[in-house]
Amino acid sequence: MLTIFQTLGQWKTKDAKLVPYHEYLEELAKSFDKISFTDTPHTKNQFAYALATLASMASIIKGDLIEPLEIEIVKGSAYCDAIEATDAKPWYEDIKDFLQTGQYPPFADRRDRKTLRRLAVHYFLSSETLYQRSFDATLLRCIDIHEAWRLIEEVHGGSCGPHMNRLMLAMKLMRLGYYWSTMETYYVKHVRHCHLCQVYASRIKALPNELHPMTAPWPFSMWGIDVIGHINSKASNGHLFILVAINYFTK
Repeated sequence: MLTIFQTLGQWKTKDAKLVPYHEYLEELAKSFDKISFTDTPHTKNQFAYALATLASMASIIKGDLIEPLEIEIVKGSAYCDAIEATDAKPWYEDIKDFLQTGQYPPFADRRDRKTLRRLAVHYFLSSETLYQRSFDATLLRCIDIHEAWRLIEEVHGGSCGPHMNRLMLAMKLMRLGYYWSTMETYYVKHVRHCHLCQVYASRIKALPNELHPMTAPWPFSMWGIDVIGHINSKASNGHLFILVAINYFTK
């Protein structure tokens, strides 16, 4: 605002360093028929400050011709769409490649190859889809981690989800024909962190630890004795050992 009022002639330019700039601006103003000034806040004028800083840092030899720099500003989104992507391979990638090509993963030793052959017996490849043979000969489609979480959330707490426990959730998803290697871990983690299950589930009155019955028929019917020592710094009366006797109190 200070520079604008000085250019309009409403205020005087007292700073000697700003006088040459003010005079040059007046000469440039004569080349235009109409000039309007707009105050731009500092937070929205970062580009101009960056150019001014670069210009002050550049060393220009007098007499050199400097071509103007044309900068095009495009107002629009710098992205087309946002997607979730991961570089991690699905857990069944090695088994699928082995069934397709018969080749082992790189850097696989003898033990790894033997394990892969033993695992591949329980899987079936149909086109590009891998299935796992269950104990009742049912083919379960192998899915990756992203599809697994989506199915768990839909079956457990979707529009028709009954918020079942982890065992029922596992049985239902297997009946639907899906399988992945860490099913049980995912079920336990999802059920434990489900907010609706924590709020509306029935209160569990069972003790967290197993009860251990004691054989004492009445209070103080059992006793114990122990000896502590040898004590390096003996007591004032010269004793070097401590004899401890305890009566056990039970309900």
